[in-house]
Amino acid sequence: MVKVFIYPTNSLILSDLVERFGHKPLTMMEQVREKITTVGIDSPPLNITPEDPKLGLKYAAVEVPAGVRGRMSLVGPLIDEAEAAIIVEDAAISFGCMGCARTNELTKYLTRKKDIPILELVYPRSEEEGREFVYRIADFLKSLSGKEESA
Repeated sequence: MVKVFIYPTNSLILSDLVERFGHKPLTMMEQVREKITTVGIDSPPLNITPEDPKLGLKYAAVEVPAGVRGRMSLVGPLIDEAEAAIIVEDAAISFGCMGCARTNELTKYLTRKKDIPILELVYPRSEEEGREFVYRIADFLKSLSGKEESA
């Protein structure tokens, strides 16, 4: 099982595809779930600890807007943990909206900078493109399984 970072980080479709091929999707939803179910955090709707803003500084400088640092405190550890990644460009909002252009750019930059297998795709706009999109993801995920078996 390979840990696969997905972008957009809240895409249920990508998350489901990764799981169907026996890998672990690294998603924002899991990070948020941990935040809202952790017993020690009792400040909804903020759901942050004093350490969270400090963690964001590992990925974005203090001059960067607080929202970017906050998002990176969740996304950054996922990138660090990733063994592979799937990046989908120009996705429709319903596919998984990240909501912050600067965080998006930083997320993709840090992912590409990491020495892991990465599949980059453009969001499909037709049925034929949709089929090709799924086939390419399936081939990529199968290739990860092959690497894992030969190790």
